[in-house]
Amino acid sequence: MDPQTRAIIDVISDFFPKVGTEVLDAAEARRMLAETPALGEPPPVGSVEDRVIDAAGADLPVRIYRPRGGREPYPVVVYFHGGGMVLGGLDSHAGVCRQLAEGSGAIVIAVDYRLAPEHPYPIPQEDAYAATAWAHRHAAGLGGDPERLAVAGDSAGANLAACVCLAARDRGGPPLRFQLLVYPMLDPAQDTPSYGENAEGYFLTAAHMRWYWDNYLGGKPYDSPLDANLAGLPPALVMTAEHDPLRDEGETYAVRLREAGVSVTATRYDGLFHGFFGMGAILPAARRATDEACAALRAALSASADTADTAAAASGPAGAGAIDAADAGTAGAAAGAGAADAAGADAAG
Repeated sequence: MDPQTRAIIDVISDFFPKVGTEVLDAAEARRMLAETPALGEPPPVGSVEDRVIDAAGADLPVRIYRPRGGREPYPVVVYFHGGGMVLGGLDSHAGVCRQLAEGSGAIVIAVDYRLAPEHPYPIPQEDAYAATAWAHRHAAGLGGDPERLAVAGDSAGANLAACVCLAARDRGGPPLRFQLLVYPMLDPAQDTPSYGENAEGYFLTAAHMRWYWDNYLGGKPYDSPLDANLAGLPPALVMTAEHDPLRDEGETYAVRLREAGVSVTATRYDGLFHGFFGMGAILPAARRATDEACAALRAALSASADTADTAAAASGPAGAGAIDAADAGTAGAAAGAGAADAAGADAAG
């Protein structure tokens, strides 16, 4: 790991509450994160609008980012923030959403789904699906194209994006063109080699993950996307980081998507850590990751895109490791199928 990356990890680790060890109360952890200073000015976009939507009877805040330039109807990306299903919100991931809106040329709808432990599994999943269905129904009124719809998320949010794809397939819609999964949190077993290699010292820790999963599941049985029938899902880009406890489960998921006939690109960012996405202003490799994500969304959501092959357009940039099915099987599946986001990392956004 290069010295600049190491220094960034040390700084953000100092600010982030030591959840799972010293901080056990979710409300206290959220209060501490709310007091974390923002890093830099937010990237410009065309407009930002806050709304409260009725999502299957729940009032959910959303934030709608429109890009500069382009013209209606825009494609639409529904974004779910990370934070282990316990932390994070519209403000923690504002920078990421702004970058995706500008880079992809899409309307990005960030969803403030309800959090555990107050609202444990499966409530966040149902909120995510309901918000995606709302985005499809109201896309035209927002200046968007309901037929060019994608879901995206990081860590816990990537879990929700994956679950929305499964629900949309099984419930007859809404139609989804693409799924962007950034270091997804999928496996509560937490027993892969990447957990052992990265248990401490790389911002997200194994102790964080135990606390996130305990709060989210509350002892309930959990149906992981890793164990689902993945046939018929939209094309995917799965991004992982070398120094991340969640690395192996994300790469295993990419393998299983490929085995199910889903078009998928998997890219590992060597030398990086969980939470790097959105830190392009201070980490060049993170900038490349944002560029890759935006290129994949543009390809998948273009008016002329062939939805069967759009994920293939998301080739990994220089400095990242493109993982084919065999390689990912070595990195993830051979490790065993097996998580949440260090949400404060996206206080960079």
